[in-house]
Amino acid sequence: MDPRVREHAAVIVEHCCDVSAEDNVVIGAPSTAENLVVALYERLGERGARPALHWSSARAGRAYARAMNPDDYRTAEHRLAEMEETDVVIMIGGSHNTAEQSDVSAEMGPARSRAHEPILQERLEKQWVLTQHPTTGNAQKAGMSTEAYEDFVYRAVNKDWDEQREFQAQLVEVLDPANEVHIVSGDSTDLTISVEGMHAVNDNGKLNLPGGEVFTAPVPDSVEGEVHFDKPLVRYGREIQDVRLTFEKGKVITHEAAKNEDLLTSVLDTDDGARRLGELGIGMNRDIDRFSYNMLFDEKMGDTIHLALGDAIDECVPEEMEANESAQHVDMIVDMSENSKIEVDGEVVQRDGTFRFEDGFEG
Repeated sequence: MDPRVREHAAVIVEHCCDVSAEDNVVIGAPSTAENLVVALYERLGERGARPALHWSSARAGRAYARAMNPDDYRTAEHRLAEMEETDVVIMIGGSHNTAEQSDVSAEMGPARSRAHEPILQERLEKQWVLTQHPTTGNAQKAGMSTEAYEDFVYRAVNKDWDEQREFQAQLVEVLDPANEVHIVSGDSTDLTISVEGMHAVNDNGKLNLPGGEVFTAPVPDSVEGEVHFDKPLVRYGREIQDVRLTFEKGKVITHEAAKNEDLLTSVLDTDDGARRLGELGIGMNRDIDRFSYNMLFDEKMGDTIHLALGDAIDECVPEEMEANESAQHVDMIVDMSENSKIEVDGEVVQRDGTFRFEDGFEG
């Protein structure tokens, strides 16, 4: 076994989750990630934890979704009961075919998300981590050889997370007490967001592995302006390209996409909260140096920001503040490497992808 797989497992068990002998652990993984599952079971056995394994199959999910009526989706109560008894959840991605569900009807994804929401909310109360095993399907989607993709994944995952936390803490100090963020990129993105009273969170690989971002929650009714997401996203196995949104009083009032606009529309129509932003994230993992069609990595890429339609992250929202609620949480990326800036309370903190605390910054 590649020693980097065992290192990956150690980061998950020791850094991300700190698993103990008393923990019930659920692992969800595709068969393509078997090596990482084996390495995790070794680590969990050393700690005396009690794991349960759920193999996932994109082909099976496709077959089910194509056979289902969207009105028939219901919460899987047995999975909810299991989640209630679970202490730690480890979710692993890795595909043979990243487009396996591309011919599933656009209305199925939102229906599934609504039905799954109680399980999701229960899972968010636990220790959890989402990570990626390097597979041939994901390498092909990224336009990379298998070896190059493995190197890319392990550079991003198996790193000094204490050092990364300290680097990102410099942005947390700026964003946490802030009132307003102004984002400009080219001629197509000019967006103003209030973050007054919200918490900025330092993602140093605890929940998402790789980590490498600082994120906060917009005040739901505050977002004003236009944004062009110039990086594509993959949702329910289908690629959405060149998304453009216009916000007034926090709500999307117009939208368009160059490809699969119907899928974007179905996401926005999921519920009231799906037309508002739940997250502003700023990528800071410099080991993620290229776009790979995998949001777990792409949203952490340096020189980018991402905005999520839908549910706000609880860590960001104090009890006295209003949190946006939705069955959706859809991240979309803006390239900030050229002709771009981020202003916080009127002061430029990033220009053309370089932060003010980095060498080469030009205010």
